[in-house]
Amino acid sequence: MLSEYQRQLRERFLAAPVMAPPIPWRAVSNRRTPIGGLLGVGFGLDPATGNDLLMVVSTCGHGVFDAQTGSRLARERDPDPDTSTPTGPDLACPGIGPLAGTQVRIAGLFGGGLHSTNDDGWTVDVVSPDWPHDRVILSADGGLCRGPAGEKWWHIFYSDYSELRAAGFSPSGHTLVVATSSDITLWVSG
Repeated sequence: MLSEYQRQLRERFLAAPVMAPPIPWRAVSNRRTPIGGLLGVGFGLDPATGNDLLMVVSTCGHGVFDAQTGSRLARERDPDPDTSTPTGPDLACPGIGPLAGTQVRIAGLFGGGLHSTNDDGWTVDVVSPDWPHDRVILSADGGLCRGPAGEKWWHIFYSDYSELRAAGFSPSGHTLVVATSSDITLWVSG
C-alpha cells in the first residue's frame, strides 16, 4: 500500500506532460535516432576535439555518434563475437572509429550505469509510476521533484513501446542520453 506521499508523487509524475528540458539543454535532433536491437550505450571522448562521443552496442553491431550533432561517425556491422557484448568487471567493449584503441564502458541490458548527476547540479532519474513504462525526469533540485513540472523538474522522455536500456550523463556532464531497445535521444548543454 502506498503512503500519502508516494501516492502524491505518483500522481505528479503521471500528470506531467513530456516537455523540452530548459536552457542550457538543447535537443541534438528533433527526433529519436532509431537503433534496432539496442543493447547498451557508453561515452568516450573524441581525441581530436575533446567532445563527447556516444558508442552504441546493438544486435546489429556497434556505432559511434558525435554527441553534439548526432552524426554517426563509425559503424561496425560484424564486431568480433568475443567482444561484441559488454563483458568483464567493467562491462566494456572495444571502441571503434575515433574510439579505436580504447575500452568503452557500456550501460544497458547487461548492467552498468551512466552518471545520474553532473557538476552543474543537474540530476536525471528514471521513474515508473505506471510500470513497465518508464519516464525520465531531469531536475535542478537534486532529484527532489518538488513543485509543478517545468519549474525545478522536467519530464523529458516517455516510451510506451520500447524498453529503457540506460539514461544518464556523459562523464563531462555536457551530454544527456536516453537509450531504449529501439532508439537513442540526445541533449547537450551549452
